[in-house]
Amino acid sequence: MNGLSPRDIATQTGLTDHTIRQYVRDIRASVHCPPRCKPPVLAHFLLAAQQVTPPPTGQPAPDLSPEQRLLLHAVAEHSTPRDIALAAKIAPADLRSAHDELLDKTGAVDATQLVTLAHAGGLLGNRTTGTVESGASR
Repeated sequence: MNGLSPRDIATQTGLTDHTIRQYVRDIRASVHCPPRCKPPVLAHFLLAAQQVTPPPTGQPAPDLSPEQRLLLHAVAEHSTPRDIALAAKIAPADLRSAHDELLDKTGAVDATQLVTLAHAGGLLGNRTTGTVESGASR
């Protein structure tokens, strides 16, 4: 959930890189996450499946526009920039600036932290579909 690389996790835990990579493969399989998905997508799968509890944020969820919510869901559910842009209904050339704006608004440092904070703030539901949650669920 912290966006650490397998090497960093191995260093912190005293395990080998190989063991950490195997654990990640096993975790992906347990939540039916595609093998090549990016860390934010894996974090979303784990949080949506309630395999991991989101950390408390101590702050209210930011008020996102419908376009930002759509981008948030796209980042949580897709691994390639092209797929994220298509799901968010924005031009691929505009993806970087829209993504950076979303990170700034939420206070996240990267996409994995964005997904984790979004789950903690109730901005992402327990489903791994492209459906945007209504504001009433907050």
